[in-house]
Amino acid sequence: MSHTLYETSIQRVQRCELAVPGSRPEMFEKALKSGVDFIFLDLEDAVAPDDKLQARKNIIEAINDLDWKGHGVTLSVRINGLDTQYMVRDVVDLVEQAGHKIDTLLIPKVGVYADVYMVEAMLNQLEMQQGLKNRIGLEALIETALGMANVEDIARNGTNGRLEALHFGVADYAASNRARTTNIGGLNPDYPGDQWHAAISRMTVACRAYGLRPIDGPFGDIQDPEGYKLAAKRAAALGCEGKWAIHPTQIALANEVFTPPSAEVEKAQRILSALKEAAAQGKGAASLDGRLIDAASERMANNIVKMAEVIAAKNR
Repeated sequence: MSHTLYETSIQRVQRCELAVPGSRPEMFEKALKSGVDFIFLDLEDAVAPDDKLQARKNIIEAINDLDWKGHGVTLSVRINGLDTQYMVRDVVDLVEQAGHKIDTLLIPKVGVYADVYMVEAMLNQLEMQQGLKNRIGLEALIETALGMANVEDIARNGTNGRLEALHFGVADYAASNRARTTNIGGLNPDYPGDQWHAAISRMTVACRAYGLRPIDGPFGDIQDPEGYKLAAKRAAALGCEGKWAIHPTQIALANEVFTPPSAEVEKAQRILSALKEAAAQGKGAASLDGRLIDAASERMANNIVKMAEVIAAKNR
């Protein structure tokens, strides 16, 4: 094992993240009571330009008036991009008027680490100005060719700051790469395999190397629950901790996929017990159910058990 290790910056349960447009305030309370782990109130793509300012007011009011923590929700806001006229006032108004109740800000279309640094510098100043006790985290959407080309640099430079997670934004990523698809997150029948495998895997490796949470993005067809589950399972197999929901019906699907099944947790616990018994006998490996298990098995089993414990603690 290398002497250079980056521990996970902040552990949060993020099996599902529900996207809620800031221009639809009638949806806020329903989202609050949906049982989802994470909610991001959206100021960016889901809001038309003429609605941006009102959406910001709607979100600030909702953050202050609704009991997000009481419903076990981690609250995020997706701000507008750094290349727009809205971003600065998004950050300033949100922090000045509701910063004490915001957990993270989600930065769209991050292309280079400097994009993250700019928002972080603003937060540093605003938190001091407001005397906030909580530290607002940052999450970055990797959804352009530039962002993916720089994903390792973004993750590495974010380790000492506020950056907590990277999200894969499949739709804008497809557009940025001029991929021949109009499908958001599903499999392409003209492609022999998973079109997004390499991108999600690269982002996930960058996250795991530098202590960030990898989160898969949206699946556009809300009439295809099986397709959503397949996409979620592929992301989970690659190491993602959760996936977006663009409709409440997708929440239970994500929670099911990203919660370790009881049989899987039981097997992981048996692996740990067998290896503990082997170690007491001076052995570094053991046999369980006809298969060799060793220190690598222990690390994999520990991941499953710890995640199950974190989820169980949240649900108490």
